[in-house]
Amino acid sequence: MALSVMVLGGCATFSKDGGFGAVEQIARERIDKDVKWQRDDNQRESVQATVKTLLASPLSADAAVQIALLNNPGLQSTYAELGIAEADLVQAGRMTNPHFGYLRTSEGGERKLEWALTFPIVDLLTIPMRTRIERGRFEQVKLAVAREMLDVATETRKSWIVVVAAAERVRYLGQVKLAAEASAELASRMEAAGNISRLHRMREQVFRTETVAHLDRATQAAVAERERLTRLMGLSGGDVAFKIPERLPGLPAGKPEIQDLEARAIAERLDVQEAIRESEGLAASLGLTRATRFINVLELGPAGTKEDPEPWKRGFEASLQLPIFDWGGARVAKAEAIYMQALHRVAETAVNARSEVRAAYSAYHKAYDTAIRYREEILPLRKEIAEENMLRYNGMLISVFELLADAREQIGAVIASIEAQRDFWLSESGLQAAFNGPTTGRRATARMVSGGMPPDPATAGH
Repeated sequence: MALSVMVLGGCATFSKDGGFGAVEQIARERIDKDVKWQRDDNQRESVQATVKTLLASPLSADAAVQIALLNNPGLQSTYAELGIAEADLVQAGRMTNPHFGYLRTSEGGERKLEWALTFPIVDLLTIPMRTRIERGRFEQVKLAVAREMLDVATETRKSWIVVVAAAERVRYLGQVKLAAEASAELASRMEAAGNISRLHRMREQVFRTETVAHLDRATQAAVAERERLTRLMGLSGGDVAFKIPERLPGLPAGKPEIQDLEARAIAERLDVQEAIRESEGLAASLGLTRATRFINVLELGPAGTKEDPEPWKRGFEASLQLPIFDWGGARVAKAEAIYMQALHRVAETAVNARSEVRAAYSAYHKAYDTAIRYREEILPLRKEIAEENMLRYNGMLISVFELLADAREQIGAVIASIEAQRDFWLSESGLQAAFNGPTTGRRATARMVSGGMPPDPATAGH
């Protein structure tokens, strides 16, 4: 019996990849990226070499995501959850150590010896069920870790989009500042010459001051967003001086249509799969609780006793916990309540999945329409207006202040176009993320910084 118990207890072993292969597969299939679990110095050096190579060129969105997946310290700590869950799985397949008891008494010239080696029989009988439970939990942890990995990828892509748009917005606000300074200087000279009123000059001056304030705020927002991207990629030292493109990618030629949104969300979302795994594991736990409701401690094993001058007497010793005060009803009721809670959570997750993917798809369509409207209608019209005003200025039909005001409005339209393009790419990333599941909440989502334009001096007094 002891030999069979030791054989059963030694069956569970650790896997070669520690469960990380499932995370690697999801990364390849869903976002076409590599992930690494840095567990030794060689792997860390290899990752650093890859990061250096990716940073050698202006940072693209794909490169930023790849760096984050390889180098994000928080993500590396999340991978350790796999090791913890697998250790629980291996432990579940091993039997609790046996108990050895020894007693020696003497009275007068007589000596009495007793010994017993007992094994937890209930523990042995429930090894298969416990192993199934922990294997299900291990699979659930794989999904949770994969979700965290996809969250980092999504947040990094969104952060890159915001960073590039913020830098482009700062450049355009710089042009607004130059125009405002020129306009204010010209207004001061013309007021001194008696050509404009004091009110007109003050409007130009306040516009210049407000423009500087908006530029300062936009610059600080751009710095903050860049630092957030730096943190997501896990960069430090000289690597933080990475270069980014001057502008976001152009809009796609057409607005893609996606069929069977809700069915695809239910089939692909990791939070749905994770909730189902959880309910399956709790169902198995409920079965184990019911199976051990009355007797959850039963020990059996060989024993021996010897009294001088008699020879050794051998037999068996049994020990069990009697269900006198606790019949296990409370434990079963608790397990049933937890299981029902998990079933309702599965239903809630499915409802949320359908709703979130519909909302993301709607936002994607509206953002595309808005960005196209700026590119195809608003900006071309602004350009035509600017050309017409230049002709009118050359014909001395409008003043230089009207020409400068139109230039400010045109730059404002360009900034709004940048933000519309940014919002489209953010919504595109959000739509792709909606098929993976909501963020885990361990990281803040990317902020959408609005570049706000100061009011035009022509209307500031109204």
